[in-house]
Amino acid sequence: MLFKDVLVEESLKRQLINLVKENRISHAQLFLGPPGSHKFALAVAYAQYLCCENRGDDDSCGVCPSCVQFSKLSHPDFHLIFPNCVTKKVKKDPDYKQFTSEFIDFILQKDYQIDLNDWNALLGGENKQTFINARDCSNIIAQNSIRSYSGGYKIYLLWMVEKLYPSAAPKLLKTLEEPENKTLFILIAENSDNILPTILSRTQLVKIPVLNKDTIQSQLAKKYNISEEMAADIAEIADGNYINAQKIYQDNGELKEMLRQFHFFMDSSIANINNDLEKVKFIELLDLFNTIISQEREGQKSFIRYMIRMFRNILLLNTNNSALIKATTDEKKVIQLCSPYIRLQNISSIMEACNQAIYHIERNGNSSLIFTDLYLKITDYLKTKK
Repeated sequence: MLFKDVLVEESLKRQLINLVKENRISHAQLFLGPPGSHKFALAVAYAQYLCCENRGDDDSCGVCPSCVQFSKLSHPDFHLIFPNCVTKKVKKDPDYKQFTSEFIDFILQKDYQIDLNDWNALLGGENKQTFINARDCSNIIAQNSIRSYSGGYKIYLLWMVEKLYPSAAPKLLKTLEEPENKTLFILIAENSDNILPTILSRTQLVKIPVLNKDTIQSQLAKKYNISEEMAADIAEIADGNYINAQKIYQDNGELKEMLRQFHFFMDSSIANINNDLEKVKFIELLDLFNTIISQEREGQKSFIRYMIRMFRNILLLNTNNSALIKATTDEKKVIQLCSPYIRLQNISSIMEACNQAIYHIERNGNSSLIFTDLYLKITDYLKTKK
């Protein structure tokens, strides 16, 4: 991974490059950034630059043996540590070494934009807790006592250090505080509140800011060869998260379908409160519910979460906070049409009804009854308007 391919501010890249050039490398650094930022790619680019045999003023050479190994994430002095769990493959005493090849394939397939939920799903552990455990820490300590293969730095990249199991953390404290010579620990995290204070106090913070809309828009248009308008729409609702932006692009048809469903739902509710029974379209409404229900529970919850986002945007429009709206061009048209019916007087009740519906879906309630009840409640609450 080269610095030129990392989506972060140039000033941050320059800061890391200067640390290497001036030999001011802290032995433990915390790369802290929001979900969907390029913090993992930045950490790999930094490690590659440090190990490059012919580094330039602004980037790694990309062609020396070390850089070639980094391009495959196979450098012998670069160690990836990440959350893991018991799976069908590893039925007992898991540790990161047993999943390294899968994790490397995951990183390369995702083009360094990795997400813990996606990793858990790949492990088949969606309903399990994944951790960096005591065995992982013991492996790090054992490896750290061995000299580097290249004679240079040994680099340990701990991804999602928030998942470091509390009882395992003490094993690492002394190593983090007094590592072997030419050892670098790069800890990657999204929420510093979930990191043990004893770990935080032993690291130097490198803060990665949220990506701006223009960067996401430009990257989407370049990578997927899509129109500027489509890229701008996706960047608008991605909220600075490039992983989300890619998923929105890949699920663009699904997003349009949810907008169509939401629009129909609201049209029917509004017609209901206006006693325009012909436009209520009860039969089509039941067909809509059956379509949503056929997606099983995750799809049902996704639709209701989409409704929550749209209701939030409508309220922002009605409270003169249009700049905060996260919506596509087509969504903004529907938001405008529904705006007379969502007010401060009814938004709390509407949101509560949506959250209750999600709660009952998660507990295996009857989906047909849940959606019918949600429709009736929202229809009733929409009457509370100016």
